[in-house]
Amino acid sequence: MATLKPFAALRPKADLAAKICELPYDVMNSAEARAIAKGNPFSFLHVSKPEIDLEPNIDVYSPAVYAKGAENFRLLQEQGALVQDTQPCFYLYRQVMGTHTQTGLVAAASCAEYDSGIIKKHELTRPAKEDDRVRHMEALDSQTGPVFLTYRATAELDALTQRLTANAPAIDLTADDGVAHTAWVIDSAEDIAFIKAQFAALDFLYIADGHHRSAAASRVCAARDGAGQSGQFLTVIFPHNQMQILAYNRVIKDLHGQSSEAFLAALETIFDIEDGGAGECTCKNELGLYLDGQWRKLTFKPSHASAETPMDELDVALLQNHVLAPLLGIEDQRTSDRLDFIGGIRGTAELERLVDAGAGCAFSMYPTSIEDLMAIADADGLMPPKSTWFEPKLRDGLFCHII
Repeated sequence: MATLKPFAALRPKADLAAKICELPYDVMNSAEARAIAKGNPFSFLHVSKPEIDLEPNIDVYSPAVYAKGAENFRLLQEQGALVQDTQPCFYLYRQVMGTHTQTGLVAAASCAEYDSGIIKKHELTRPAKEDDRVRHMEALDSQTGPVFLTYRATAELDALTQRLTANAPAIDLTADDGVAHTAWVIDSAEDIAFIKAQFAALDFLYIADGHHRSAAASRVCAARDGAGQSGQFLTVIFPHNQMQILAYNRVIKDLHGQSSEAFLAALETIFDIEDGGAGECTCKNELGLYLDGQWRKLTFKPSHASAETPMDELDVALLQNHVLAPLLGIEDQRTSDRLDFIGGIRGTAELERLVDAGAGCAFSMYPTSIEDLMAIADADGLMPPKSTWFEPKLRDGLFCHII
């Protein structure tokens, strides 16, 4: 069973929400964050990337950075820009990006259930990034970036969402990127009890995005022995059939000493290759290759498309096992400095730009499905790094969980 709890969220005043809420800290670098927040003292980037208020060459993991984030967080509260609800609530959070709509439940999930596997993982974490989130949570005494979870959709929860979102929202904004973000407060004791019961009937929840945040929350919980609200962590939980996963593409800095002709000859033993196209993949087992100013469509030969486990059948795993390791000398995607990951939101034009600027080649991918993600998590498997890119991104600062 999955145990969810309502909590008293720290939320932006409705008229300031558009100025406060920002994209997650980990989808931009410090320079980009500094430019976005310029002239806006309410921007949550002053909390989530507080190095932007310090000297440009500062180590982003410096204690001064976390202290500045805590100072900025307190200031937003003292100014009344962020206000905590007076009672524990659940919340609904709807995002609209173009023709895509998804509505999730904002709740506090259990660190103990994360530790025990009721909340399932599918990726390894990097120690430095995990440590960073621990320090940020400890400095702010709060979780300010939600973990993105999913569950197998149910008709009962769908009906509740439809009923509650017919009411007037508490916050409604459209960000500069055109994505709409709308939030509702669920404070009815009857609705809260219903939601708890519905999720208690589910066997598992699944982490879609936010492995470092959830791992860090577990560590903070252990360090505090679950005191206060540290036994829970901030989540937004979406039904699986509303999730939108984009490709996570790869750019390789060089061809590992091979000529383009030799590399293509080696690829012909693995793929059926067609010249042309624009790099857009239309189905599983199909990749795009951008090399020497030209796109080619690569389709895995049947002899190379099969594997023994669901993890190894993913296109990102097949690419690693048949191309990146044996042909390009990239043994570990997590540590190689010859490999860059490019989120699908940037499109294939970004791959072309990087290769035309001097990289060796680029591979465009077909998105991993949410069904594959859940099947691998159910098998306690681990997906290769950067297998999924979820859009739209959850906004930081829209809900904060004081621990």
